[in-house]
Formats: sequence, C-alpha cells, structure tokens
Amino acid sequence: MKELFDFMLRFGNLNQQQMDFIASKATELDLSKEEYFSEAGKIAKQVGFVVDGILRVCYYNNKSEEITKYFIEENNLVVDLESFDNQICSSAYVQAVTDCKMIIFQRKDWLELLQTIVGFDAIVHKIISRALIQKVERRSPLVSEDATTRYLKFLEIYPTAVNRIPLSYVASYLGVTQSSLSRIRKNIR
Repeated sequence: MKELFDFMLRFGNLNQQQMDFIASKATELDLSKEEYFSEAGKIAKQVGFVVDGILRVCYYNNKSEEITKYFIEENNLVVDLESFDNQICSSAYVQAVTDCKMIIFQRKDWLELLQTIVGFDAIVHKIISRALIQKVERRSPLVSEDATTRYLKFLEIYPTAVNRIPLSYVASYLGVTQSSLSRIRKNIR
C-alpha cells in the first residue's frame, strides 16, 4: 500500500484518515503472466495500481493481428478509462506480460472515494492527465521514425522493462516483425 500512497502523494495531499479510507476500499490482486486485467467486449469494472510487474494494452486489427499499444509498468494506475467511466464495452485488452502484484478498487468503491474524499478527484485528474501526456509522447515517435530509431526510443522509455517483455510484444509495439527486431537488436550491439 505504501507504493500506492507514495505515488498518489506526488499529485496532491492526503491526510492519514483519507489514506486509511482509501486503504479500506483496496484489495490486493495477483495476476499471472498472460492473464487479463480487463478484456475487449467487456465493461471495465476496476481501477488497478501496479505494485510489481508489467501489463500491456493490446487489440486486434481488422486482419486479426494482435497490436500492442503500450506497456504499463510498476507505480502506475491501470484502467480502461473510456469503458470504466462510460460503462461501455472496451475495445482493448489489458494483459499481464509478467506475473503482476496489484492493488485494485472496484468501480463502486472508486466512485465512493471520488465523492467522499475532498481533493481526491483533483489528484486522479492530475494522474490521468500525466498518463495521457505520456501516452502521446510515447506513441508520437513511433509514427514518423524508422524502426531502429523506434527501438532505441523504446529502450529509452522502458529501460527496465526490455528484458522482461517478450520480443513478440516489443515487435508488435514497434510495428515490425520479430525477425526485423532481431536484426535491429543485432546491429545495435
């Protein structure tokens, strides 16, 4: 729970009573490698915080190819926001890349926290804004750069994750084949 509060306190202030209330609404979840946190076609019902492990957000394109949009590492919130907020079916999967330890909040508890704790909505808004900015910054270079530059940028963005993520997911994220990624990695060494 300490990791969650260290994370939240970077975005605003919470007193001990508020933190105790948040803790009372949280449950721990161990997600096994390749297990889904949320799935396409279903409504997201929980908000998670990654204590340990890596998740990925992916979808299937119109050719039934699996595309990895981005990765979520430790000390980040994870939620399919559009599905969660609007109670609509998700278009993406959130899947554990490694075994994950998470702290989760069910939707009714999360909404209660937002309605009860003064300033909690502002903290959550700052966290979401930061996540959206990161998402744009991480995806933008992937559009215009060559594959080697994209891989080098990936190493910069996810320095501790590269050896924990299967190459097939990295290749999917970069929009290259696995054999192309192997060549790129060989040329960089």
